[in-house]
Amino acid sequence: MINQTSLDTLCASLCYAMGIDAPSSAAKPNPLLCDYIDKTLKDEKADRIFMYNPDAIAQWVYEKYSQIFEQITTQIDIEVPFCTVMPSVTPVCFGTMYTGVQPEIHGIQSYVKPVITIDTIFDALISSGKKPVIVSTANDSMSKIFLERKMDYFIYDTISEVNQKALELIKQDEYDFIAVYNGNYDTVMHKFGPESPEALDELRDNVTSFDMFCKEIAKCWKKHNSLLGFAMDHGCHEIDGGCGSHGLAMEEDLNIMHLYKTIKAKK
Repeated sequence: MINQTSLDTLCASLCYAMGIDAPSSAAKPNPLLCDYIDKTLKDEKADRIFMYNPDAIAQWVYEKYSQIFEQITTQIDIEVPFCTVMPSVTPVCFGTMYTGVQPEIHGIQSYVKPVITIDTIFDALISSGKKPVIVSTANDSMSKIFLERKMDYFIYDTISEVNQKALELIKQDEYDFIAVYNGNYDTVMHKFGPESPEALDELRDNVTSFDMFCKEIAKCWKKHNSLLGFAMDHGCHEIDGGCGSHGLAMEEDLNIMHLYKTIKAKK
């Protein structure tokens, strides 16, 4: 069964969390996520959002290998199911995640990485006086499709450098919205398959990284209402030869499960 709620509802939900106007063309926010934010922040808004964006972790992988995720599922508060967009490839899906529109509107409809020219969540943040930042590996979609905004980008050769910079930014506590991209699971599952020992090791690294970020945020952002997300772009499936792929209109590629938690400010 394909999830009913489109990934295009996330952008406006994150804007709702921060109390800012979403891009005018964005889909309406996700009621499940917005209700959760209201309840846990007690009708206040988040002044910090941290989005951890691992690549290609399918809902079926999350459910089948739930024990790998126990390190973070004991901390997160809510699972939010989404149906990503077609074609279910990285630049198309992240384009929708952070614009709130379908691919035919944001303009990326295949595996290409042009700069998106319509309003994105980053434009909405900047217009509202917020300070967003993207931390990503070079030549990946998140390092390219949201360029040319008056914001900071930290682009590195390795995921280790990306994550170390993200920790540094958390400690500095200067940014209102941090998006961190890790593409390691996607890279390895393409070569060896989604359930290969090699890919599952990368999955464990993603879980450990998010756990590390959550703990650092709990220490460094005590004065802030914070929303933290473990938010992938699309799923994956095995193909002939034991390799992995994605991009099709099938449950394995379309269904994803985002994980969220809030941390209330200590006053």
